Amino acid sequence: MEDRLAIRELIESYNDAVMRFDRDAWAENWTDDAIWHLPGAGDMVGKDVFVPIWEQSMSNFEFVGFFASAGPIHVDGDAATGTWYQQEFLHQKDGVKRTITGKYSDSYVKTGGRWFFAKRVYEVLEAH
Repeated sequence: MEDRLAIRELIESYNDAVMRFDRDAWAENWTDDAIWHLPGAGDMVGKDVFVPIWEQSMSNFEFVGFFASAGPIHVDGDAATGTWYQQEFLHQKDGVKRTITGKYSDSYVKTGGRWFFAKRVYEVLEAH
């Protein structure tokens, strides 16, 4: 139960960083060699590769509302997997507003007593 709570806190930290446009806080949630998979981009391997991409993408928005609902979380020692359903409210700087429902399929690793993302695979379920 303690690990499941810590993984939930990882998700909350991630979402908080997104909503505050905080590059450093967002990056702290990942292992250095993590994989971030986005539709159309495929696997991006390593924070040094995908953190600048995240930062550039976020520069297009004036507001982002980012809220997660938990699916199953399975812990096996210092490794875990989880599913999260994400509601995104995106207000672009050009005035366009979008709403997206997505799904993250995650792999986590516990290092030094803390959980990190080892891999996040994002899937868009619905977009308006």
